[in-house]
Amino acid sequence: MLAIGLMSGTSRDGIDAALIETDGEGQAHAVEFHAMAYDDGFRVRLAEACRRAMAMEKPGFEPLLASVEAELTERHVQVVADLLGRSGHIAEDVTVIGFHGHTVAHRPDRGWTWQIGDGAGLAGAFGIAVVADLRSADVAAGGQGAPLMPVYHRALAAGLDKPAAVLNLGGVANITFIGSDGTLIAFDTGMASGLIDNWMQTHGDAAYDAGGACAARGRPDDARLAAMMADPWFDAPPPKSIDREQFSIDVVRGLSLEDGAATLTAFTAAAVARAVDHLPQRPAAIHVAGGGRHNATLMAMLAERTGAAILSVDGLGWDGDALEAQGFAYMAVRRLKGLPISFPGTTGAPEAMTGGVLFSA
Repeated sequence: MLAIGLMSGTSRDGIDAALIETDGEGQAHAVEFHAMAYDDGFRVRLAEACRRAMAMEKPGFEPLLASVEAELTERHVQVVADLLGRSGHIAEDVTVIGFHGHTVAHRPDRGWTWQIGDGAGLAGAFGIAVVADLRSADVAAGGQGAPLMPVYHRALAAGLDKPAAVLNLGGVANITFIGSDGTLIAFDTGMASGLIDNWMQTHGDAAYDAGGACAARGRPDDARLAAMMADPWFDAPPPKSIDREQFSIDVVRGLSLEDGAATLTAFTAAAVARAVDHLPQRPAAIHVAGGGRHNATLMAMLAERTGAAILSVDGLGWDGDALEAQGFAYMAVRRLKGLPISFPGTTGAPEAMTGGVLFSA
């Protein structure tokens, strides 16, 4: 069936929208992809909404969050309309939309995770069934609610030599490990581009460190890097997940723009290297998806610190920019079929679980 997947990620840069044809199992064929960037004003409002949500004891009404949710949903309606127009398909061709929404706070330690976005409103806009709130059931059952991409990574990687590893570098980083015996392990490794972006936006008058050029001109501050890596979260065994707001750029304040960028980039690479130590087998190659794969400095640091070949997933014929959006389309189809999207080895759920709330058209 044709399915649309939507992702507004922790990098807060915009919405990724993908149209795929899939059976929710072994077949997944990319049809169309479209990305819509957020303007600076909305990005600032979204960041403030996340800050307020993280300060709350549990999800509840907050005027700014309600306003941002309405605006976020309107933008998703627009991106779906654009995607359909580009693909040559009409709404009636599409069976389901996987609507991730935007994570404003992720607190599995408190038994909740919060993704804003009006699933019923999106379903009503197009007359297409929508699967939203894909993480809450897992967290309610005692899981971490993240990462969810491993089930899609496993489908795509069926033909790869094992063990295989797929690393996603968004605002937060997560890794999927597929063992020689089919073992599926996944967890967040720590920050990816989130802190680097924050640093460049507040100190460099840029949205992000394009290509890692700024970090390449700097030198990591080893003492500050060691202080960040001393957080006990990195030694905790998987499965585990983390919120983008868990760390901040405060630790590198006072450094030059270049040295700060280099230190934060090294922090991402060091965290991935620590994560690899948690895997039952060391992969010879790590296939990288997400915007972070365009950061040449980060990719070089990853190779140096992990000792693995660091390869873009594009070399496998996958679209590294579209992968997460495609994955939520795939998961929406699995939800319709009652198939699991999270597993004990990926989120710590007590059993393989389906997830998501279905909003009928």
